[in-house]
Parts: sequence; structure tokens; C-alpha cells
Amino acid sequence: MLTKKQHELLTFIDERIQDTGISPSFDEMKEALGLKSKSGIHRLITALEERGFLRRLRHRARALEVVKLPENASARGSGGFRPNVIEGGRSKQAPQTQRPVVTSGEFREVPMMNKIAAGLPIEAAEAHADTLHFPAAYMPASGEHYGLTVDGDSMTGVGINDGDTVVVQKCDTARSGEIVVAYIHEDNKATLKTLRMKGDSIALEAENPAYETQIYGPGAVTIQGKLVALLRSY
Repeated sequence: MLTKKQHELLTFIDERIQDTGISPSFDEMKEALGLKSKSGIHRLITALEERGFLRRLRHRARALEVVKLPENASARGSGGFRPNVIEGGRSKQAPQTQRPVVTSGEFREVPMMNKIAAGLPIEAAEAHADTLHFPAAYMPASGEHYGLTVDGDSMTGVGINDGDTVVVQKCDTARSGEIVVAYIHEDNKATLKTLRMKGDSIALEAENPAYETQIYGPGAVTIQGKLVALLRSY
């Protein structure tokens, strides 16, 4: 049996993955549950992992997967929920959150822009450098997208490393806690950071303690998109 906080966290993670395709950040989880520190989230995730409800996926940004939900959980918009439970690490039926297998033709063309810095801002990436064929199953079904190659190490705390390719959904608004491409007007530069709203100010937060948070006043920053997928080559 799960505690109330464990159940709340598992439900929040599952709903966010269903809505966006990626699990929420630790800060988003902390805010959603009303906790004061990330350490409480770490303990809850560990407990859910030990009980077989969550799985950590290595080498993936926001690498959490919901393996199963409690038997008394209800699916959104339905009369009841029948979880697909993985037993012994595998199941005859794929879990609800497992991504579909990509077959031939199920790819979307995503324009690749110039590099974007994850450490310090660089010139805004406007030039269309190449085209990326990205699995459609790993992207939202609608919206306009573009790809960027990450140059820097300021987002390693959420699994985004130097040289990774990120897929960004074009938008001009985002929620606090989402990873965004932000255009800084004064410097005519763009950067990949976690968005934080602090009153009328916008904070662009690195996910690496070696970098300071950048804070800007109203109108100083424009959101150019938010992260929806990550691609890494070995």
C-alpha cells in the first residue's frame, strides 16, 4: 500500500508523461506536492521504485517511467483503470506508458538549427542547418518543432549533456519548471534553461551548481520553445 504522498507523486508523474511524453522535473514534483526540498522527492521516488511502481531509465533526461499504478487508481476520463503490471521485469502486455515501436515511415522531419549553449548564451539559432528525421512516437502529435545541438554542460543535472540533440516545440509561453529555449533581447542571444517565474521577473535556471541563475525583468526575455525530446549518440 502506498502512502498518500507516494500516491500523489505517482499520479502526478503518470499524468505529466501522458500529457507531454516526459516526466516532470524534480522542482515541478516538489511544487506539486508542496514539499520544501528535493530530498523528499528523492525519498518518494526511491520508495516507489522499490515497490515496483517506477523505473529509472539510464541516459535519459527526466528518466522516469511509470511501470504500474495502484489497483484502486482511476484513469482520467474513464470509469475505471486496469493497470498493465510488469512481472519479473517483463510482461506479456506492454505497460501503458511504454512508447510504441517505431516502424518504417513513422518519422517526422525536424529542421536542425545551429548550436545552442546550455552553459552561457550564444547567438540566437536562426539558420536552418540540416534536417533531422526523428521518430514520431517520441514527439507530440501536433505543433511545429525544431532541433538544436546542445553546446555546454549547464543542464547535466536533468540528463542533457554537451553534444546532445534536443527537439523543441515552438511556443511563446511555458510553465514554471519547464525547460525552454529563451531569447534574451539585450544580448540578442538564446539559451537552453529551466524557466522559473519570480513575480514579474523571469529566472533562467541552470541544472548544474557550477552556473548561476540568470534573472531578467519584464519584457527582457522571449520564450521560443520548450523541450519535448532528447536524442543522444554513442
